[in-house]
Amino acid sequence: MAANSAEAQKRPQFGTRFLTDPRQVFQHNAWDNVEWSAEQEQAAQKKVQENCQPLPAEKQEEFDNRANEYWNDFYTIHENRFFKDRHWLFTEFPELAPQQKPPQDAEANLLNVEDVPSTHNDTEFPGASASYRILEVGCGVGNTVFPILKTNNDPGLFVYCCDFSSTAVDLVKLNPEYDPSCCHAFVHDMSDASAEYPIPDHSLDVIVLIFVLSALHPQKMQNSINRLARLLKPGGVLLLRDYGRYDMAQLRFKKGRCLSENFYVRGDGTRVYFFTQDELHDLFSSAGLEKVQNLVDRRLQVNRGKQLTMYRVWVQCKYRKVLVPP
Repeated sequence: MAANSAEAQKRPQFGTRFLTDPRQVFQHNAWDNVEWSAEQEQAAQKKVQENCQPLPAEKQEEFDNRANEYWNDFYTIHENRFFKDRHWLFTEFPELAPQQKPPQDAEANLLNVEDVPSTHNDTEFPGASASYRILEVGCGVGNTVFPILKTNNDPGLFVYCCDFSSTAVDLVKLNPEYDPSCCHAFVHDMSDASAEYPIPDHSLDVIVLIFVLSALHPQKMQNSINRLARLLKPGGVLLLRDYGRYDMAQLRFKKGRCLSENFYVRGDGTRVYFFTQDELHDLFSSAGLEKVQNLVDRRLQVNRGKQLTMYRVWVQCKYRKVLVPP
């Protein structure tokens, strides 16, 4: 496992296997940073338009009301059988790896957390004595959390993780690598902006959102991001990787699966939205965060046995909470 982590840390961001000769497409399982032609983009737009008739309002309301049930069923069925630990995280998001202490003058620019009114009556909370705090929202069965805990040996590290599904959180806590002395897993509905986190505002260094924001109803996204932004320390970062517009998964949806524009329901009842870079920028900047990174990762995946090509589109973002003015 340590060897895999070391290999992941050496891997260049997004990979560097580029398809320069289309005749070689089936020589490898995947190609990086694949550019789309204008014709390909138009064909994707047409495909989405053909299947964009939204379901009736009462049906949409049913999927919204039963979202928790659908996600619990999802994790009950799959448990942790096909989930893979995300060791690529440390290449794409080095903020999750062991940190060097910032220089003294940089620390002086940060707002002292003790000076900020806390949302908790008690000064004690899980990880209160930690010097570096990471929260993953939508942790699933822990495929981000456990690689962080295994790779990041910072003694001041504390990792929080939450999920909408109580079944997923139970699976995290049952994992033999779960250690309450450096990790706290809890059930939380991030779409409910009034729900309290077990962490004071202005206390987190990093928040991680990996393929989770897309599961929310689009109308609930802004308030959810606003709430998360309050948890960050000044200078703290929010890291996101999620589905991009015209990803293969979007183009595969048939008629009768569209809930609203670019928002769909899968066969198991779980929902997914497909983002543009501008949409994510608007969400984060409206929450008072400034852009560090906002990139599209276009990848061509290949099934060499069936001679199939599959175009994946993901968006990756880093947004920082602004430092206190001098």
